[in-house]
Amino acid sequence: MTLLKIKVPASSANLGPGFDALGLALALYDRVELQITDAGLKIEVIDVGAGGVDDVPTDESHLVVRAFRRGCEHLGLRPPGLHLRCFNAIPHARGLGSSASAVVTGVAAAYALAEKALDDDALQLAAGFEGHADNAAASLLGGFVVAWNEGERFRAERLQPHHDIRPVVAVPALRSSTDATRGLLPAQVPHADAAFTAGRAALAVHALTARPDLLLSATEDRLHQHYRAPAYPASSELVRALRAEGVAAAISGAGPTVLALTTGGILPAGVDVTSFDVTELPIDPGGVQVAAQ
Repeated sequence: MTLLKIKVPASSANLGPGFDALGLALALYDRVELQITDAGLKIEVIDVGAGGVDDVPTDESHLVVRAFRRGCEHLGLRPPGLHLRCFNAIPHARGLGSSASAVVTGVAAAYALAEKALDDDALQLAAGFEGHADNAAASLLGGFVVAWNEGERFRAERLQPHHDIRPVVAVPALRSSTDATRGLLPAQVPHADAAFTAGRAALAVHALTARPDLLLSATEDRLHQHYRAPAYPASSELVRALRAEGVAAAISGAGPTVLALTTGGILPAGVDVTSFDVTELPIDPGGVQVAAQ
């Protein structure tokens, strides 16, 4: 029976001001072996990364399975049975795109089974699970992405990040729900804050691709981070401390991981990171990869 091996990168979304619009693929990978079988469904979770066994379903509700089924339906495929072996490294509920990576895995597997190259519809399928395309596009395409909507269609463009940028992530033990932190956001924001953040988001595109010396200013945000700060005070304080030291730091996605966009791959020695797991993660250049055997 067909065996597919899928490797998909983590992602960091928003990057400060680019709420639901900017994403960065990171070299931390979930790997899944997906085999088409005669019948039934079997899921083996070999490694749960920083998640817990109880958090990983082993039935049709598994995100990889759901995305694979949706991709197969879109492509007119009806595989009889499915066996998954999941080697997870991306922490769950930490703001590093674990859900998006699972969805991209399933969609990419369906396309590989159909022997079809990933296309714009693949992005629609993947982004449709979350309602925004920043994480999904980063895991799908790799590199630095700008995502947006045109009506009900998700769009994304991959841009080449500057070679000097070396992301560092600080991952706490605390977990966070995207739905819960979105619930902290107000329905309206002051016009001045919206205008400020729009300018910084535009600057972030320039800084990430051509002028990393502008990243500290380019990662300033008034749209979402301070509203979410009560959900993870230690992470918010680390962002503040790093920025005070001149490091372009922001909450990664919905948090609570902190993303620092450095050029040296390290954080200042004077900043307290004792409650965080700090790791340099290079930018992933290529997005999801699928090998068929």
